[in-house]
Amino acid sequence: MKKNYYAILMAGGVGSRFWPVSTTKFPKQFHDMLGTGESLIQHTFKRLAKSIPEENIFILTNACYSDLVQEHLPQISKDQIIGEPAMRNTAPCILYASLKIQKLDPDAVMIVAPSDHWIEDEVAFAKDVQKSFETCEQHDRLITLGIKPTFPNTGYGYIQYKEDENTIKEVSKFTEKPNYETAKQFLVEGNYLWNAGIFVWSVSSILKAFENYQKQMTALFVKGLPELNTVAEEGFIQDNYPLAENISIDYAILEQADNVYVLPASFDWNDLGTWGSLYNELDKTDAQNAVVNAKLLAQNAKGNMIRTSSEKVVVVDGLDDYIIIDNEEVLLIYPKTKEQQIKEVLAAVKTKFGEHYG
Repeated sequence: MKKNYYAILMAGGVGSRFWPVSTTKFPKQFHDMLGTGESLIQHTFKRLAKSIPEENIFILTNACYSDLVQEHLPQISKDQIIGEPAMRNTAPCILYASLKIQKLDPDAVMIVAPSDHWIEDEVAFAKDVQKSFETCEQHDRLITLGIKPTFPNTGYGYIQYKEDENTIKEVSKFTEKPNYETAKQFLVEGNYLWNAGIFVWSVSSILKAFENYQKQMTALFVKGLPELNTVAEEGFIQDNYPLAENISIDYAILEQADNVYVLPASFDWNDLGTWGSLYNELDKTDAQNAVVNAKLLAQNAKGNMIRTSSEKVVVVDGLDDYIIIDNEEVLLIYPKTKEQQIKEVLAAVKTKFGEHYG
């Protein structure tokens, strides 16, 4: 663990496919989704803290979640919470955080990681992070961690790499969420990885990339450089952050830069993007039902994802492969095969019954 190691922990998403548990007011990163006794953001922070000094881990979140972050991570200072006054995707917030870190340590190398992913093998994760850090200290590279595909998933982006003897491989191209036939072809070709959205680079490399490929956005933030990490920062950010383009780091930088590399990850990974992906991570009953915070009596029922808010008794008969979620205000009983449509269901509920339910 070195003093120039930093982390940007991304914790601003809503996770609407995990409705009704995940809501705008209380999104999934602040829930104990797997019944482990820790919220996802707490678990991710502990994993990063094994490689990075705690005081060097910054939490990027929507400003309205700042108090929730402090509640879940009381060990960090308020200065480590970077609140976005407006949602502008990942490029502006990463630029903002990187400029703050550069002022603290021009020699910094950093990892950018989502707060709501699940990684079981934390030893392998730490080794991959260390290998990436050491590479970025020695070379001007932007590294992404890629996951070896296990099936032709159409919900992930893919990274094609150049096949050679090196452990960290040069990226050929990115492909956003392909159709099923294309995803199958990627698996046949073999030199494709899932894009996990985990990045490692030096602060100098990422800021140079922003200067090269996002001149307008860089100029917007650089003019406030004297205010960053001072009491004047909040005022500058309130006025200027909403002016930034709404664009992801993938489109803004990674798909344009010529020094992007990928490390095929040696750890297991689940982005916990849907109830089905959570189901895959949980222990199952003999009938393959996954249960969180509930007492289940199941008859002629198998393959269900069941979660209640407080050890409620749930009796299920004659249902297979359903999502059954109960909280204080909403009961969801929905086919697992249609889980990608939960966002549309949420929109319909909010339209009919009010924004309060989302």
